[in-house]
Amino acid sequence: MENKEKSATNEYPLELNTMPGFAGSSAYYLRYEDPHNNEALVGKEANEYWRNVDLYIGGTEHATGHLIYSRFWNKFLFDNGIVAEDEPFKKLINQGMIQGRSNFVYRIKNTNTFVSLGLKNQYEVTPIHVDVNIVSNDVLDMEAFKNWNPEYKTAEFILEDGKYVCGWAVEKMSKSMFNVVNPDDVVEKFGADTLRLYEMFLGPLEQSKPWDTNGIDGVSRFLRKLWNLFFKDDAFTVSDEQPTADELKSIHKLIKKIGQDIENFSFNTSVSAFMICVNELTTLKCNKRTVLSDLTIVLSPFAPHIAEELWHRLGNTTTVCDAHFPDYNEEYLKENSIKYTVSFNGKARFTLDFAAGTSSEEVEKAVLANETSQKWLEGKTPKKVIVVPNKIVNIVI
Repeated sequence: MENKEKSATNEYPLELNTMPGFAGSSAYYLRYEDPHNNEALVGKEANEYWRNVDLYIGGTEHATGHLIYSRFWNKFLFDNGIVAEDEPFKKLINQGMIQGRSNFVYRIKNTNTFVSLGLKNQYEVTPIHVDVNIVSNDVLDMEAFKNWNPEYKTAEFILEDGKYVCGWAVEKMSKSMFNVVNPDDVVEKFGADTLRLYEMFLGPLEQSKPWDTNGIDGVSRFLRKLWNLFFKDDAFTVSDEQPTADELKSIHKLIKKIGQDIENFSFNTSVSAFMICVNELTTLKCNKRTVLSDLTIVLSPFAPHIAEELWHRLGNTTTVCDAHFPDYNEEYLKENSIKYTVSFNGKARFTLDFAAGTSSEEVEKAVLANETSQKWLEGKTPKKVIVVPNKIVNIVI
């Protein structure tokens, strides 16, 4: 049968119903509210109970492909009295794309010889994308490279400091650029918690950012340092002693910060706060149960596997997911001393510590009498002394 003779009635029926794709996929969240209703998309009672979505997180490309339509249909349904809210989502966050960090090898023209990054300007070369999974900290696994592609089986290398250093660029993740990172490989090598923390550490949730496997080692080291707060030479060494003021200050500062960051979806700064706290507790040689218990609970949304393991090592029999998120105590966060930067004509020269609550007049008097200040004054009388409370003293001479 010729194409012109085919029609909707004899062989290839035309699909004229576009509603499931356009409307159905855009209003599915309403169906979740009343999934067994055979009479309506969503019943009035169910919709007035659940109303609109509290939080919707989707990718930037997803935003135009779906979320605009969701808003269109929700307003249509609202105007027709079918739903109770005129907006589909109370809060909408579009997460940024994870970009790829590509690596390059440099092939000397008309040869099968590859020259390292620092030496490539000495030759006429062609940059070639190389699989990022055979590159570590921009150093190429040369044997893996030879086995990667039959064309490179006989490859030779011109090295710098005994290794082949690759070039790099930030590009869209693509199979053609060989910069796609398989999360299963990362989990196999570093563990799921390291992958989770590193993804959060890359940058603000709503910004696009490049994946860079080079930085994952730092997150892995952080988790090992965390583990060492609980163990010494593989022996569990947690103490039931009362924590010191400095230990309480460190953990309560973390609790306050993480609570605020979770509310603001600032997960990258949370990871930084964990690192700072663990460094402080390591310096303090803290192994106090009360401090480490709170640390484990606060960490659990970010690194649930290691947190669950440590929670049970601490003697708990229920999951850390059911533990009460600790409250911070503002009393532990008060500063006992204030560090002032002392400047001369706007240039910082040294710092001095003062007890919290020291008046500006007392700070000024002590700074001027200080031996180091006398050196910078060189016998001159200050024209003006400006004291910014709890921050800086600027001496104009």
